[in-house]
Amino acid sequence: MDPDAKPSRLADATELESFVSGADVALVEFFTSGCPKCAAMEPVLGTVARSADVSVGLINPRTDPGLIEAYDVRSVPTLVVFVDGVERGRLAEGFQGAEAVIDLLAEHAPEAVPETG
Repeated sequence: MDPDAKPSRLADATELESFVSGADVALVEFFTSGCPKCAAMEPVLGTVARSADVSVGLINPRTDPGLIEAYDVRSVPTLVVFVDGVERGRLAEGFQGAEAVIDLLAEHAPEAVPETG
């Protein structure tokens, strides 16, 4: 866990692929500009990046429309968990607080979530 960690902004499919394949565990938010729920997720994802052993990325699939089909993005924000480059879980139910995102990671990538208490 890195106290200075923050989400990385990804520009296109090439950057996304490199980001996901370069991390043991990656959490990616698919968002669109002008989406208030998506914008509200960024500080939450910053908290997650600092409290879990996970690389967090943000990508707007409208900048590379092939991403919409390739990653089956049907609504935003969509959060996708990748372990060793393979999708393991997703959450596409609007805004989520840090606890819900940590729960998503705990379910699909427990090695990324620190033990508590």
